[in-house]
Amino acid sequence: MSYPSRPLPSFRLAAQSGEFLVTAEVTPPKGGNPAHMLEMAQLLKGRVHAVNITDGSRAVMRMCSLVSSALLMQQGIEPICQVACRDRNSISLQADLLGAHALGIRNILALTGDPVKAGDHIDAKAVFELESVRLLQLIAKLNLGTDWNDQPLTDGETTLFMGAAVDPQCGSWSGLQRRFERKVEAGAQFFQSQLISDFDRLEKFMDQLGSPAAKPILAGIFLLKSAKNARFINRCVPGVHIPDSTIDRLERAADPLQEGVTIAAEQVQLARQLCQGVHLMAVKREDLIPQILDLAGIAPLSKVIPVTV
Repeated sequence: MSYPSRPLPSFRLAAQSGEFLVTAEVTPPKGGNPAHMLEMAQLLKGRVHAVNITDGSRAVMRMCSLVSSALLMQQGIEPICQVACRDRNSISLQADLLGAHALGIRNILALTGDPVKAGDHIDAKAVFELESVRLLQLIAKLNLGTDWNDQPLTDGETTLFMGAAVDPQCGSWSGLQRRFERKVEAGAQFFQSQLISDFDRLEKFMDQLGSPAAKPILAGIFLLKSAKNARFINRCVPGVHIPDSTIDRLERAADPLQEGVTIAAEQVQLARQLCQGVHLMAVKREDLIPQILDLAGIAPLSKVIPVTV
């Protein structure tokens, strides 16, 4: 498989240089036609450093993140490929990671994965041989030229740029600290947060944990489409509480979706004062992400750096 020779934004170099990072989430298709996914990703070209491709998010069956990421690469779009532990054992995880490297996919977000019961195949058998911390340890070994069993990779090591998830709004501060520190120790090179609704809590996290760790933290910003949407999140997403004042704004707005865009832009501005980046989630309305960035004063990417495939 060949990829275009035109330059791509390098997420790794931007992260390491301290640049303000912007990523956005795009969901793989539920079917064999990737046209809509690619259309949404194309709209983000030049506005985000990388497009994050989910891996069976909420345990809903979709096209695999590895193939979806490779399709983005063909379009000259740099992906962040999510890899979840729920569905694969250590042999399969390593095989996919080696394949990702061979395809030129370098950015990996290591996740434990949502429980099977949350999704659309509740009778499927979960694996969970590893979880996110041990997956990070596995990737670190591949980068050093050995497999999970410490045997040499006879055909070359990987150079994967590995990230992890973090939830600054976790109910247990000690649990948050312990988990975050374990991921840093395991080799996580960047962090993507869950949906942020409490920016005071994000500030506390950055002051006490995020900034001292000296790793790029991307705050999760979610596009709320209506008051009903916000109430659904409060009811169904653990650890997230959309404030009543935000719900009231959406309720009163003549155009709730446009008000949601404005709220997301305000949150991007808040996050920019606290951490090194944002991760934008606009489920089924990825086309609105450029508008959010414009309102937040985030200019299009001004430089591109070639990525060696």
